[in-house]
Amino acid sequence: MNTRTRIAAAVIAAAAILTALMITARPHSGRTSRPLPATSPPAAAPVAPVTPVVDVSQLRWAGFRGYRLPVSAQAGPRDTSGGLASGFADTPLGALVAVINIAARTAWQFGPGIFQPTIQSQVTGPYASQMLSADLDAYGAGAAQVPDVHAYASIIGYQWAGYTPSDATVDLVEAGPGGDGSTVYAVSQIQAEWISGDWRVLAPPGGDWGNSATQIASLNGYLTFPGQEG
Repeated sequence: MNTRTRIAAAVIAAAAILTALMITARPHSGRTSRPLPATSPPAAAPVAPVTPVVDVSQLRWAGFRGYRLPVSAQAGPRDTSGGLASGFADTPLGALVAVINIAARTAWQFGPGIFQPTIQSQVTGPYASQMLSADLDAYGAGAAQVPDVHAYASIIGYQWAGYTPSDATVDLVEAGPGGDGSTVYAVSQIQAEWISGDWRVLAPPGGDWGNSATQIASLNGYLTFPGQEG
């Protein structure tokens, strides 16, 4: 993968590509005042992931420091103060909008005022701390010399890997110019979890989104975002 593709992949972000996806439902937290039976009932069966159909035609792609990120009155984000993004709906569209907005803000190119609080409060998993350390190191090593992300990066498509109200996994496709002037496509997979009333993104192995990106030849098999194809 060339340098441009790796930097672009860092902006859309991704979790490790899974060979299989098994998503379980959140356990019920309700209590009862009646005594428990001698034999406890069996645990609730896992909720099988589905491939949702979402209407992305009404998404508004708002400018964010030279980049374009989706916004929806129904799906969120409800709070964009300080350049951050939170408050997403517990719906398929909410999950899709959340993974793009949260993952994008983990890129060190946006500066520690954005990536640090995003990772600390909206990224989960065992590699979240490594992601923050890597971002701080990269930014301190001269990130200002890297070209602006909007010079070549654009999220143009997606494909669901699975969805439940507590977990979502989606492949995002980003486009950018190749060295010969052609368009280069990279796909990354992002997993999110519904935690404490909002979506959180799972950090990729090693905390490095670029390691999870794969270059693809075309958009065959992916759905595109209207207005983002070109």
